[in-house]
Parts: sequence; structure tokens; C-alpha cells
Amino acid sequence: MNLEDLKKIREKREKDMWLREGKARVKVAVSMGTSGIAAGARQTMRAFLDEVEKRGLKDILVTQSGERGLSSKEPIVTVSEEGKPTVIYGAVSAEVARKIVADHLVNGNPVSEFVIETENTKK
Repeated sequence: MNLEDLKKIREKREKDMWLREGKARVKVAVSMGTSGIAAGARQTMRAFLDEVEKRGLKDILVTQSGERGLSSKEPIVTVSEEGKPTVIYGAVSAEVARKIVADHLVNGNPVSEFVIETENTKK
């Protein structure tokens, strides 16, 4: 292990601690129940993780959730951003996941053709 490897480990740990302390600006939850996995949720999750890392987005937490009861719309992804309505996307392929990162998470424009619901939550 060289110095560069140690720096990468330290940066990852700092990011993990930062997110664990609840400082994430956005939380992305991919539904990973049986229906979601069968519909490709693993690939969707991988696409979100890869795109967030590639873009260096340190204030976005990508996590998994259970079934939402809409198996015909799987994979389902919920995007929660403080102070904004929660957006629930349906039929999110890996390609759509990359579009959500670019359009919604980076530029603030939800990808309307895949939105199945919005929830106004006040915190």
C-alpha cells in the first residue's frame, strides 16, 4: 500500500462519516425488493453509484429501500432533497439513472417522463 492508496482510503472514510452524520443534501433510495431486483434494480443502483462517484458529488447519499407495492413500475427510485418535494421515479433503468443524476441531482430539473409521484413533505 502506498501513500496514494492511503489518501484514497482516508477520503472515502471522511465522505462516509460526513454522510453518516446526516449532511447529505440529497438522498436517493433504490427499491431493492424482489420485484425491483427482478426488474434490474441492481444495475440501476450501480449506475447511480458510478455516476455520483464519477461526478464527485459528495453530498448525495445513494441507498436502498424495500418494496413500494408498485411492482409494474420497478425499479423505483425515490429522490429526497431537503426543502423540496420528494420525487418518485418508476421504470428507472441504468440509462435513466444516469439521466436523473445529470438533470435532477446536478441541474435541479426532475426527469418528468419517469416521475410517477411527488410527495410534499415538510421537515
